[in-house]
Order: sequence, then structure tokens, then C-alpha cells
Amino acid sequence: MSKQSKRAKFIQEKVVSEQVYMLSEAVNLLKEVKATKFDESVDVVLRLGVDTRKAEQMVRGTCSMPNGLGKEVRVLVFAKGEKAIAAQAAGADYVGGEDFAKKIQDGWLEFDRVVATPDMMAVVGRIGKILGPRGLMPNPKTGTVTFEVESVIKNIKAGQVEFRADKLGNLHASVGKISFDADKLCENISVLVDTVKRMKPSSSKGIYLRNFSLSSTMGPGIKVDPQTV
Repeated sequence: MSKQSKRAKFIQEKVVSEQVYMLSEAVNLLKEVKATKFDESVDVVLRLGVDTRKAEQMVRGTCSMPNGLGKEVRVLVFAKGEKAIAAQAAGADYVGGEDFAKKIQDGWLEFDRVVATPDMMAVVGRIGKILGPRGLMPNPKTGTVTFEVESVIKNIKAGQVEFRADKLGNLHASVGKISFDADKLCENISVLVDTVKRMKPSSSKGIYLRNFSLSSTMGPGIKVDPQTV
């Protein structure tokens, strides 16, 4: 039997596919079935009772992970003059304008987050069709269109997560690494879920947080009881 199939069998024995676990149980279970040589990212998927076709029901925002994300986040900033200098000083990986817009149009995408000052949005708008579908378009609602570039960059580097519900109401977010202590993962997850709960649209009817699952890069999806967060 191959090594991969042994691991698959081990996961099947440990994780009951239809069972809903307490958050602490789910985190410990995910750590138990982790891949041995790879520090996987841990991700949360929340199914929300919203209709994102209605602007007032779009759930979108940011959340700062108290224990960070355990990975380097590459930040691209569109700015000029003093704000470009400030962005570089704050730790931005790339700072520029037309030059980076052209690189992106040519296929360059070696960054994780994009920040822009309001006076650079005309440039950024031209690459919106590239950035938008990838969830990279700067937006005032997430604080990524701002002249306060220093604080935004520092928050992103410290573990700020940006999230947005998709067309089906699913919200995806990374919450850390499998190597994190279970308590730290639980804390990060709880902060994210609490933030999303507070953003419930007033026009959303019925159950808001409908489903909740936890997974890792190479691991299974584990269903979590939202009431235990």
C-alpha cells in the first residue's frame, strides 16, 4: 500500500465525514492528521445566509489575527511622492504606479495584497479586471484605498486577513499554520467568526451562519459547530 493511500485511510479512520465537531476538537483533529513534512495553512470556510447579489447583503471586511498568520505577506502599494516613501519605510514589498500596472497587465502577480492611495485609483482601475476576480482589488471598505498607508501596511504584515463572501455566500479565510498551538488557532478562528457575526446585514433573514468547516492545505474538511466558537 502506498504512503499516500495509508494516510488517506488514516484520515478516514479519524475524521467522520458527516459529524459536526466542537471547534477545539476540530483543531486538534486537523493537527493529528497533518502531513508530516509540510507546514500547511489552516483555512476556514463559512457559509452565510446572505444574497450577495444585493449590495446591502455583501459581507466584506478585514480582521487582524491576534497570533498572526505564520507566513510572509507580499504587499504591493500604488502611491507616489511622500506616500510612496512612507510605504517603503513601512515595509511594503513593492511600491510604484504605472510601472507595476504594466507588469500586472503582462502577467506578473507575485504579491498577496494591494494597497492604493485614492489619487492612484485611476491607474489601478485599468487593471481591475485582473485584480478583481483574484480578490486583490483595493477597496475603501477594507481600508486598502487610503492615504494612511503606513498603518495599513503594518496591519497587513502583522496578520490582517481580508475576506469577502462569494456569489454563493461562502466566505474563505486563512487563519494560520498547522504548526500553531491549538489554543492560538482557536483564538484566531474565534476572532474571525466574531468579526463576521458582527457584520450580519440587517436585511439578512433566517440563519446567518449556516455552515462552518475547517481544513488545511493537504488535510480533510472538518465540519464545526458554530455554537462552540
